[in-house]
Amino acid sequence: MRLLLDTHTLLWAVEANTRLSRRAAEALNAASEKLVSSVTVYEICLKHRLGKLPGFAALVNQFERVLQETGCDVLPVTFAHAREAGLLSIEQKDPFDRLLIAQARIEGVPVVSNDKAFDAFGVERIW
Repeated sequence: MRLLLDTHTLLWAVEANTRLSRRAAEALNAASEKLVSSVTVYEICLKHRLGKLPGFAALVNQFERVLQETGCDVLPVTFAHAREAGLLSIEQKDPFDRLLIAQARIEGVPVVSNDKAFDAFGVERIW
């Protein structure tokens, strides 16, 4: 099974945070492919630079290595993803979530997230 990780899911998985639900952790362990959107990389780096994620300097400075160690693959944002995100008719103001929703819809993958807002967009959510 292929899975797309929401930003908080990646952060919690990297630090083995207990806020990661048991169902999410089991899905991640069983996944054949764990995808991390390039927009997630952007969001984490941006928030770290702004001082909102001070404990993640190691992740920001060695993103590729950390993703490799956790068995994650980067999912680039394509033209089709960007167009889908921009054309979503349902109100969603968070641009990062809009892109994750678009990627999940186009790629046909569930999103691993505790954010119930994803449920309104026709994507499967695992939590």
